[in-house]
Amino acid sequence: MTTPTPTPTPTAPVRDRALSLAGHQLPAYIYDLGALREHAASVRSALPERVELYYAAKANPEPEILTALAPYVHGYEVSSGGELAHVTASVPDRPLAFGGPGKTPDEIAAALELGVARFHVESAYELRMLAELASRTAPGRRIAVLLRFNLPVAARSLEGSALTMGGRPAPFGMDPAEADDAVRALTDGSHPQLELRGIHAHLASGLAAAEQLAVAEAVVTWAAGLAARHRIPLHEVNVGGGMTVDYARPGARFDWAAFGTGLARIAAAHPGPLLRIEPGRALSAYCGWYATEVLDVKHSHGEDFAVVRGGTHHLRTPATKGHDQPAAVLPMDTWPHPWPRAAARQDVITLTGQLCTPKDVLARRVPAAGLRAGDRVVFALAGAYAWNISHHDFLMHPRPGFHFLAPAFPEPTPPHGP
Repeated sequence: MTTPTPTPTPTAPVRDRALSLAGHQLPAYIYDLGALREHAASVRSALPERVELYYAAKANPEPEILTALAPYVHGYEVSSGGELAHVTASVPDRPLAFGGPGKTPDEIAAALELGVARFHVESAYELRMLAELASRTAPGRRIAVLLRFNLPVAARSLEGSALTMGGRPAPFGMDPAEADDAVRALTDGSHPQLELRGIHAHLASGLAAAEQLAVAEAVVTWAAGLAARHRIPLHEVNVGGGMTVDYARPGARFDWAAFGTGLARIAAAHPGPLLRIEPGRALSAYCGWYATEVLDVKHSHGEDFAVVRGGTHHLRTPATKGHDQPAAVLPMDTWPHPWPRAAARQDVITLTGQLCTPKDVLARRVPAAGLRAGDRVVFALAGAYAWNISHHDFLMHPRPGFHFLAPAFPEPTPPHGP
């Protein structure tokens, strides 16, 4: 028998908002910005000096999320021209790093025109394109470059990752065999506007603190060796993001205290470069909830199913990652209809959406004794890679509402990177 899906506890503001919404106002994304700020502040406090925190906007680019994080992050990582324009408009005058494979000439030119702080360069071809476009778009201005490499040195540490972008053949970053040529291209005068600032290596997602530290140490050691071989200064090493979010244990979080202690040890062993991390999911996932309403409850071949408003066309994560989204049931005593409410027969139930496909499953074996049509369900960990990666228009159901709850929380002065 499989283990029932763990039950998360929504914050009081989320619970109150989910219960206050009328049925026609559901489904809805509810973001607790107070909880987001509190979490971001704790992450910042765990990081030592010489470690900068960038937010990977791809995880959740809602302007309210970007703005709430602004006092706690040194900058933002963007991976497309669309993200570049959106983040610039949402949090103007903040440092940006432009990463991601397959940058187009128009995107690079737009980034140069906006004065992007640094580029994560993915290939020798991209390096040549950046150099040519810089000479046309930003003549005379020095452009900071971090060379991204697909390093095999941490392959063993990547075994438990949810997504692997390095340590094996992949379209992300340069092959390490190209490292010497890439460094020479940036130091021999071939591209006078481009300044080699350091190395970038985002190798995996879904790693716990110990594995993340092993990856970070391997990346920094490799980068220091490359710089020493070429007798050049190493200003920055970006070890990426990918800190785990455990959907099977919604109350567990990445051990930021241990990670910060480990980064301090790595920084002490390599006193030259600034270290940078760029988490996305691990910052914003916990503040988001997908709230919905039970439309029907039915019994089929010995199992109970509840059909809720919305589904995986709004919250794609469980279908994409193959997990059960943690869910909590909020009973509703009122029932506005003259017909009797459908009710569950069993203590656990599978929650599905409205789509005409058996893949539209949000969570299995959810503890929900007595669940009835009209009850509310809130799905946790919906603050990252949820609405923004979903196939919104399949079957043309209404889009969800968006609610940003922003209780007062002390905010420090925004940090600024170099």
